[in-house]
Amino acid sequence: MSAPDRPLLLIAHGSRDPRHAATVAGVVEQVRALRPGLEVATAYLDHCAPRIPQVAGRLPAAVAVPLLLNRAFHAKHDIPAALRAAGADLPVADVLGPARPRVADAAPATGPLPVPSPLLLAALDRRLAGAGLAVGSPTVRARTGVVLAAAGSSDPAADAATRAVAAEWRRTRGWAGIEVAYASAGGPRVPAAAAELRAAGARRVAVAPYLLAPGLLPDRIADAAAEAEADVLAEVLGAAPEIARLVLRRYLGACREAVAAPALSASA
Repeated sequence: MSAPDRPLLLIAHGSRDPRHAATVAGVVEQVRALRPGLEVATAYLDHCAPRIPQVAGRLPAAVAVPLLLNRAFHAKHDIPAALRAAGADLPVADVLGPARPRVADAAPATGPLPVPSPLLLAALDRRLAGAGLAVGSPTVRARTGVVLAAAGSSDPAADAATRAVAAEWRRTRGWAGIEVAYASAGGPRVPAAAAELRAAGARRVAVAPYLLAPGLLPDRIADAAAEAEADVLAEVLGAAPEIARLVLRRYLGACREAVAAPALSASA
């Protein structure tokens, strides 16, 4: 089976909130529209069906793509463990957000921050524009501070990756400022981040959830944005076209790696 013909197994976290599975289905629909003929299957880590063992075993030639923004515990441990338990030795693509080389997972986050894909930044732009912010105006951007509101993680590499998104988004768009806030774990919350932006001179404050699907944490971010009296609240990234394109980019990259690995082994 050639690399582009390998099935794509999209692995999502899962949630009791039905909006989560509906969003994943929307991403799958977008991926299929972008690449007609590609077999795309979905599996979940928790809460939703089908689970990884139910799907991975019948797709031995698939490439798994985590529908995750950060390479934290779910990507480093849960997904590999679930695939091993299913007896599936599948190539696993990188997460959608920026990530350091996987060989350094056990090392502290050091050196330059990883760079996010322009597709990820474009998806964030899209959601702010959909909420009514004139993101195409340099003047509006220069007066607007953005709270990039993530789920939060105890993994320092995940925190570094989120900060990398904030840094690159500000550098390339010229926002008045960007502060990272979290809906769980440690770190600042949305109201504190919004206050920092206003104190630094931002005329307006927009809250951009750095999350893929609706659920408990996005709802918590929305409540915090209301508490902070944010001027704009974007939707989650969801089934944005850029997210589907990023999924395909990760899939194709993992396909290339899978083809190259046997050749490297043979030449060793």
